[in-house]
Amino acid sequence: MDLTDNVRKVKEDSFIMASLPEETRNGALDAVTRALDKNKTAIFDANKLDMEAAKQNALPDPIISRLKFDQQKLNGCIAGINDLTDLDDPLFKELLKRELDNDLVLTKTTCPIGVIGVIFESRPDALVQIASLCIKSGNCIILKGGSEAGNTNRILFDIIYNAAVKAGLPENFAVLIEDRAGIDELLKCHEYVDLLIPRGSNQFVQYIMNNSRIPVMGHADGICHIYVDGAANIEKAVPIIIDSKTQYVAACNTAETLLVHKDIADILIPALSDASGSKIRYRCDARSMSMIPCEPATEEDFRTEYLDYILSVKIVDSIDEAIDHINRYGSHHTDCIITEDKDSAEKFMALVDSAGVYQNCSTRFADGFRYGFGAEVGISTGKLHARGPVGLDGLVTYKYKLVGTGQIVADYANGNSTFKFNDL
Repeated sequence: MDLTDNVRKVKEDSFIMASLPEETRNGALDAVTRALDKNKTAIFDANKLDMEAAKQNALPDPIISRLKFDQQKLNGCIAGINDLTDLDDPLFKELLKRELDNDLVLTKTTCPIGVIGVIFESRPDALVQIASLCIKSGNCIILKGGSEAGNTNRILFDIIYNAAVKAGLPENFAVLIEDRAGIDELLKCHEYVDLLIPRGSNQFVQYIMNNSRIPVMGHADGICHIYVDGAANIEKAVPIIIDSKTQYVAACNTAETLLVHKDIADILIPALSDASGSKIRYRCDARSMSMIPCEPATEEDFRTEYLDYILSVKIVDSIDEAIDHINRYGSHHTDCIITEDKDSAEKFMALVDSAGVYQNCSTRFADGFRYGFGAEVGISTGKLHARGPVGLDGLVTYKYKLVGTGQIVADYANGNSTFKFNDL
């Protein structure tokens, strides 16, 4: 059976999945956590094969870091699923109830999107998060992970799939694509797939958008900024910058560019360099080059998502220049201002066109788990349907239900009946 036939079966089962009660979906999540813990040794063995292959193939350190799936990652996945189980059911919520006329009542209720295809990077824990979110939100899922994590993804999928089906989910609620050729076949399945969420390079996301009729939600690059205002607290700023850059350097919410107001640059930049030591390598503009050991920054550096211990640095004359730089070079992901000035913070948050705008905290907080969403399927930098970390709310849509007693539009068109529009 080819992939298209499999995806068609997923679509057919999506209607069953959408009608499952919360008890069944939460029961499946509980079964998944138990199965993951029970089979952890097999998971770690599979991940060891992927890690060894990655090192033999001399893959970059950020990819190897993302690829690792150990006890800590497993604990995080299980904690995320447990948090997800405890969240309110996102389905069947009544968003609006309106009496259009006597005995003619309109309601707007939440429902699953249907079939979601997620193409994600070499992070096996992403597979667990994505599958869990889709189970909770009543969506069927088609997964395609990075080939570098093939062994780990396969065993994680098998464990999740078997546990969930035994707990009452339909047989075709999930499919794992293991070969890259399957991506192109998936892109043609516009009759059966309701949404694609690609996670990868800008070039890859653009390829997905240009080669499919399926709606696409997601983000490409994560070029995040920190702007240190003239009214910043230095002791507060330095740890925030270091955490944003180094806490997990391979993440899309890692800071890539530091903008510093001219009035504080000669204090902040050396203090940051001293505190970070050799851990961060700096690429500085002409005005900051003489302040610390660094390499010269190019125009391209300010457009680059390093995913490495490299930070571009630029001195700006005003908050307006910082905002203009972020809106020009950024990827609309997450950007932060460090300042004690309330007016500056409000201006920054109003004018920076990003999914996340922060004051005085690390950009690494841009995460579905840290927002209390349980987990996320990805981060959307678009403005339609969902924006920022996409958790349960971003995986549901809604439908309108109208219940009448024989009303027809002709009576309203000719004036025999009139609308009342009473919200109930």
